[in-house]
Order: sequence, then C-alpha cells, then structure tokens
Amino acid sequence: MLNFKKIVLRRGTKVVLSQATATIQVGEKVGLIGRNGAGKSSLFALITGQLQEDQGEWFMPDNWEISQVEQHIPETDQGATDFVLEGDLRLNRVLAELHQAEVRDDGEAMALAHAALDDAGGHTARSRAQSMLLGLGFKGDELDNPVNSFSGGWRMRLQLSRALMCPADLMLLDEPTNHLDLDALVWLEDWLKRYEGTLLVISHDRDFLDAVTRVTLHLDNAQLTRYGGNYSAFETLLAQQQALQQSAFEKQQDRIAHLQKFIDRFKAKASKAKQAQSRVKALERMQRVDAVLDAADFQFEFKPPESLPNPMLSLQKADLGYTTELGETTILQGVGISVLAGQRIGILGANGQGKSTLVKTIAGDLKLISGEMVEGKGLRIGYFAQQELDVLKPDDSPLQHMIDLARKVTPQAREQELRNFLGNFRFVDTMVGQAVGTLSGGEKARLVLAMLVWQRPNLLLLDEPTNHLDLVTRESLGMALNGFDGTVLLVSHDRALLRAVCDEFWVVSHGRVESFAGDLDDYQRMVAENTPRADGTAKSAKKAAPMEPAPPGGRSSRQRQAQMRQDKSDRLKPLKKELQQLETAMQTHQSEWALLEAKMLLPQTGAEKADLGRQMKTKQQQMAQDEERWLALSEQLDAMGQQSPA
Repeated sequence: MLNFKKIVLRRGTKVVLSQATATIQVGEKVGLIGRNGAGKSSLFALITGQLQEDQGEWFMPDNWEISQVEQHIPETDQGATDFVLEGDLRLNRVLAELHQAEVRDDGEAMALAHAALDDAGGHTARSRAQSMLLGLGFKGDELDNPVNSFSGGWRMRLQLSRALMCPADLMLLDEPTNHLDLDALVWLEDWLKRYEGTLLVISHDRDFLDAVTRVTLHLDNAQLTRYGGNYSAFETLLAQQQALQQSAFEKQQDRIAHLQKFIDRFKAKASKAKQAQSRVKALERMQRVDAVLDAADFQFEFKPPESLPNPMLSLQKADLGYTTELGETTILQGVGISVLAGQRIGILGANGQGKSTLVKTIAGDLKLISGEMVEGKGLRIGYFAQQELDVLKPDDSPLQHMIDLARKVTPQAREQELRNFLGNFRFVDTMVGQAVGTLSGGEKARLVLAMLVWQRPNLLLLDEPTNHLDLVTRESLGMALNGFDGTVLLVSHDRALLRAVCDEFWVVSHGRVESFAGDLDDYQRMVAENTPRADGTAKSAKKAAPMEPAPPGGRSSRQRQAQMRQDKSDRLKPLKKELQQLETAMQTHQSEWALLEAKMLLPQTGAEKADLGRQMKTKQQQMAQDEERWLALSEQLDAMGQQSPA
C-alpha cells in the first residue's frame, strides 16, 4: 500500500501539505483532485523522490515499479515504436541480461533469459506498443517515423504510450487527457480500466474520472481527504458533509451568542459572577466549527451581443486547407454548412482530421482554397485557439493586454474599468501587473477568456478551451456558455462541457464535415467499437451511428426531431394546464361539498334545509361535469403522449 502519515511538505514558503494523512490500497484507482496550485503535482514529486517531506513519514513497498509520463518534449531521431518500447523497463532489463549471456556464451544464462523474456511478453511487445500508438491516434504509416517528426502534442502522446508500456505496480498520470482528442480518450479509458496495478491520476475531466477511478483523494487547504467512489460520488459526499458542517456551525454560533449574552449581562453582578465565569470558560474550551466557504467563487458571463445575424455564416462547396511554398494542401472537401443564430454545435473527430482547420477557416486565420464563405451582416467572432496561450506576450501584464485590446475594441474604456473587469476573472491586487510569463496555465486561460468576453462576440469559436482549466473554472465556463445569447462552435474532449452546452454535433472525418445523427454517447460507442483494444486485438466492428450531410441552410435530423418535440410540447401545454385547473377545481368542490354535508347534520329550519339541498345538488352537477371533462382530457393526453415525434 501507499501510506502517508502526518506529512508536512513545503515548496518555498508555501505549505503544500500540513499534517496530511491518507492510505491507498494495492490495486486501487484513485483520482487526485484539487484546485490548480493546491499541490497535486508536488505530491507526485514526493512519491517519485524529487521532493522530500519536511515532517512526517510515508511508506511504499521497496520493490514497486513506478511509471509516469515525463513532461519534457523528447528530442530524438529514434523511431516512434522503438521509443515507446523503451518504456518497458522490465523487458529492457531482460534483453540486457540476454545480450550479456550471449556475449559470455553462457547457455544456462541464455535459457533463463529466454524464459524471462517470455514472462515479460517480449515476443508481443512490439505489437502491443504499436497497438497503443494506434489507439492514441497515430496512423499506421507513422509508427516508425522519427520522434522529432511529430509536433509537441503528438510527442506528449508518445510519452504517454511509453508510460503505459511499463508494467508498473504504481502508475502516476498528471493530466493525461490534455493532449488527447475524444477518440484517443475513449481508448485510454478502456486501457486504464483493464490496468491491474495501482493508479493515481490528476485530472480535471469529470467524465474521465468517473469512468476510471473508484476512490477520490481531495487535496484542499493542505489536507488530504479520502472518499470512496468516483468524482460524482465525491461531489455528493462533499455536499452532504458541507451541509452538516454548516448546520453545526450555525447551531454553535447560536450557542456562542447565547453564552456571550449571559456573560455580558451578568458579569458585573456579584450574585451571577460565578455562573458568568463558568460560561467564559465554556467558550474558551469550545472547539470551533468552521463556516463552509463556497469553493465555486469564480463566475462570469458573456455580455449580450449587439446583433444576431441569421444565418451567422455559410460555407458553400468549399475546400479547406492551407497553402505553403510547396503549394496547396486540401484537408476538407466540398464543405456545405450553415451556422444559424443560437446554435450550440459540438465539433467531433480525431486529431488530424481537420477540426482546427474548419475553425481556423471560419475565424479567418486560413483562406479558402475554393468555394465561398458568406458572413452575416454584423458578424463578430470571438476565437479561443489551442495555441492562444502561446501568443500572449510573456513580458506584458494582464492589465496591459486588456489596455491593448480596449484600444482596438472600446477606445473609451478607462483603466479602472479594465481593472474591475479583470477582478471578475480573479486577477486582483498585484496580479493585474504581474508578467504573463510567470502565470500558470490556468491563469493564462482565464486571461484569454476575459479578453474574449470583452470583445462582445455573437459567434464563439472555442478550440479546446479547457486544457488548462480546473473543474471550478470549467463549470463556470459551461454556465457562461449556456447563458450566452449568440452561437457556439465548440471543439473539446471535455464530455461534461459538450453535454452541458451542445445540442447538436458535427463530425469531421475523412475530408468531410457531416451532421451526426446521435448524441455524445452514441459517438463514444462508435469510437469504442472502431479503435484497437488495449491487449492489441481489434474490437468487432459494429454499425456506426448514421451520419447525414448537413445541407447549407438546411436542418439536420436531430434539429427536425427537436422541432417536432417542441411542436408536440406546445400542443400538450394548454391541455395540461386545463387538466391542472380542473384538478384544483375538483378539490375545491369536494371541500365545499363536505362543508355543506356537515351543515345538513346541524339543526335547521325547513327553508334552510331546502336551500342547503339545492346548493348540494348544484355542487354535485359541477363535480360530475368536471370529472367528465377530466376523463376526456386524460384520454386525449395519453393518446398524444404515445405518438412519436419522429
């Protein structure tokens, strides 16, 4: 097991862990969560020996093999498969022993080495390594390409493959999903579910944590708290604990106020001095309950767009790609799409298929190779690019970035207004003047979001906006997008964000852009059935969810079905309202009938009894009419409810 006991860990002057205690059992899959900067990566560094604890002690079996993703970008001409194979430390040791035995011509040692080679899976290692590369999105003709021929994001995937290749007792994964698309993410989840060792993973991806982990370790206020269950279970348990804590806090505050009131009233009276003093001591001995502080203290919203052109834009018979000195390279062909006001579109597809090409073309960063793009009058695009964090000026402050932006967009803006605006994005006090190069990835992402909001766009193009955001900020982004009046085109591997924001999906694949006639779960199932398994075998191909072309200015099947459901709801609404009114009236009539019936039992004159009888007859007729109408409405609603909207 992995056992931490009263650990104190400092990074400079900051206390990362304070008397922290936790236990992780063998074979458990644990999600390590906490805010950016809480110290999660420092805990990993403690486990790997890069940091030493200041106090306390921790234990891990001496013979445990640890695997983790190296964070540096590898620079080597070695082939991709060979690079990944080097991650299997056990296999490399056996191969070294075999080589030494062959050099010595030691037959017995060679026989033992060959047996160990079989145990280490040496004969299937290359196919397993290539299966990992295929699962993580590499193409078949790239498996032996030099590592240096890949971009930084793909080289980080090579580092991930190398870590997975190691037959580790303990695997440490720090944000493994950041450089993955949804297709590769589905494969990784499948692999980790089958992993038999102990897993400790840092991630801000809610769906990933729910799928892979069964224990949650929460790092907050320099303390480690263990929760049984995945992230969703943790959220529920934490909310329950906070509710109990807040209730205990409020009760204790009432008790403190009562004691203090007694002390203030009677401390000067000799006859009550003893009782007052005992209450002073009771207050001193009382172990105070802390108030619950709301962690979700970051919220923002997009300003209403000044106009909403409809359609926002359209692409007609368009070929998309890029142009270099060597000529034109077409990535997407014959694209015909319309983007309408108010749409929430998630763009899906494996990396390299052209998602970013589509978004960059709409943003104007890439020119059309052929075809036509028509923009609506008053179109204002807000673009969050994957590399947006890299183009921030490292020597300039957040305030200077906002001043430069305001000169272009809103020249009349004052500096204090910009400072107040940055405060909404948690840039306060000296942070507004801090060099951007010294900010964390999450802080840079918040700055880019702030700059995006200030531009007041009516079309948002978001290309992987969550890579550096913690869970709190991701949830705030989702709420802000749901409150946005304009149109959203979202590329993301964060399924929780896609589900929360998007009501239709496009798939970019094999040079085409097509509407996907299904939801995110349908797409995930399709991907899972068409990617290699972790053991190197292929899953049986199943029929993929149908895709239908998205005609320019047309409506997809999902849109038509949604409209039909809305029309049906509109027809049902007045009937349901009338039914509710009848039920209320029937209850009122029943109460009035019971009152009249009770009066009839009291002593009455002949005239009074006759009048009560007439009232009861009228009430009975009203009740019969209401009941008859209620039955007719109920039958009508049942019949309409059984009709399919499709």
